[in-house]
Amino acid sequence: MNDPLKVKNQKLKTPNSELRTPNFQLRMVAWELIRSCNLACVHCRASSERGPYPGELTTQECFRVMDEIATIGKPVIILTGGEPLLRADIFDLAEYGTKKGFRMVMATNGTLITEENVKAMKASGIQRISVSLDGPDAETHDAFRRVKGALEGSLRGIEIAKKYDLPFQINTTITRANLHLIEKILRLSIDLGAVAHHIFLLVPTGRGKELQEQEISALDYEKTLNWFYEQNDQVDLQLKATCAPHYYRILRQRAKKEGKKITPQTHGLDAMTRGCLGGISFCFISHMGQVQPCGYLELDCGNVREKPFREIWEESRIFRDLRNFDGYKGKCGPCEFRKVCGGCRARAYEISGDYMAEEPYCIYEPA
Repeated sequence: MNDPLKVKNQKLKTPNSELRTPNFQLRMVAWELIRSCNLACVHCRASSERGPYPGELTTQECFRVMDEIATIGKPVIILTGGEPLLRADIFDLAEYGTKKGFRMVMATNGTLITEENVKAMKASGIQRISVSLDGPDAETHDAFRRVKGALEGSLRGIEIAKKYDLPFQINTTITRANLHLIEKILRLSIDLGAVAHHIFLLVPTGRGKELQEQEISALDYEKTLNWFYEQNDQVDLQLKATCAPHYYRILRQRAKKEGKKITPQTHGLDAMTRGCLGGISFCFISHMGQVQPCGYLELDCGNVREKPFREIWEESRIFRDLRNFDGYKGKCGPCEFRKVCGGCRARAYEISGDYMAEEPYCIYEPA
């Protein structure tokens, strides 16, 4: 692949202006279609409550934005919130995206799943749902969700999805409160019949700021990600570490030590992706149309009500900064793994106020 730093663009005069979109293909969009939620999770990046929240994009505005996204590519679009099942036109939007050629998936807490809306999911082309489980039992999960009966509701929703053969994955946010339970949650995911288990390492934004003391230590991050790597050969479902970009450094260190080549055949999708994807191949659209590198990095890269999506994706200064891997600061700058890891830009921003600063929860020292 061509070195993106050698592609010239005279419109802007900063070094980052040389970074062109063809080298940074949009592969995934997380779209917060509604901020309202029936739960009040302690770690919610949006601090969502029941709402209502004014200013949400209308159905027609969403259609137009999908038309604009389609001029760039055919990414996975994650219908999220809040709780997306609270949005009245959610299946109209899913069907429209399906017809545009996108892979439509949904992130739900699972408590509002019914036979009727599972049928609507399948009819509208939703190919997978994710359901968050942050504990293997009601005591721990309901404490995260701050609603009694949340686990029971999520498990009931999962059983309905299984009944209608709708694939589902389990998402888990790891904190000190449930770190010791992560293996049990993985086993529960397997027992439930999930196709994947994605772990999320807490980024202290939204209500999550109140949990800063619950962030696991940098050493525990390292231990957890090494344990997670080891599960790949032991479980028969897809595993992915999210908001934990140093996993992709660990993957390469472990593979080298074991004498393994990293290929799609040996390491699946992990062989073809990198750690922090914000502004690289992924972006987030808020309920009011603000485009951000990710849901945790609340930087205004442009609003779809004011600019075409393509213009935002190609011209945003913030996106261009994030695509300049040689612009990382601190120990991320000289790190030999910066192109496959990148550090969590949201975590760096929350700690230092600089989204190009070094990842604060990484113990690795560059060679």
